Amino acid sequence: MNIILLGPPSVGKGTYAKMMSKIYNIPHISTGDMFREAIKNKTEIGLKAKEYVDKGELVPDDVTIRIAEERLKQDDCKNGFMLDGFPRTIAQAEALDKIVVIDRVLNFTASEEIIIDRISGRRVCKSCGAIYHIRNIIPKVKGVCDKCGGEVYQRDDDKPEAVKERFIVYKKQTEPLIEYYTKKGILRSINAEWPIEQVDNVIADARKALEE
Repeated sequence: MNIILLGPPSVGKGTYAKMMSKIYNIPHISTGDMFREAIKNKTEIGLKAKEYVDKGELVPDDVTIRIAEERLKQDDCKNGFMLDGFPRTIAQAEALDKIVVIDRVLNFTASEEIIIDRISGRRVCKSCGAIYHIRNIIPKVKGVCDKCGGEVYQRDDDKPEAVKERFIVYKKQTEPLIEYYTKKGILRSINAEWPIEQVDNVIADARKALEE
């Protein structure tokens, strides 16, 4: 099954994708992973993307689409895949339609207020990357990682003002995809407002949407 995951920033798509990837035995492919792999393998289009990445610029649609096409032709995608972060725009979605047939689009939904509350409480270890939360996953010693003893801090992109800015970009660029795939009859919305510790409820709803 060929699946696209949609949803606002920090709604939890990465977490849901990793769990469903194991359930359905299909690869979870994020935009970042595609870029890193293409650049690492020094493919022609990967080197082109590297030029933009090194300058801190956005990779153009035509380059992103070619990288996606290369990735989706790999053997592990023969039985399906789960795209996370691509397509981001209508232009990318239309180009993707010429490459593969998408079976289902899962749109994970949560209000801006809930996401900001959830993300603004997240803390990360500077050394090992372990994730904590000021309410749900509290380190034994404040500011100190349980796993490695590193400093636990709040990333700049987890601060409320940063999350709000990402929402603005999302609504402008990506929300039109909801209407695009709704018209095709393949989009299903999944409530992702459950607390972090109840992520299994989100996965159960996603499975129902995929298997109906």
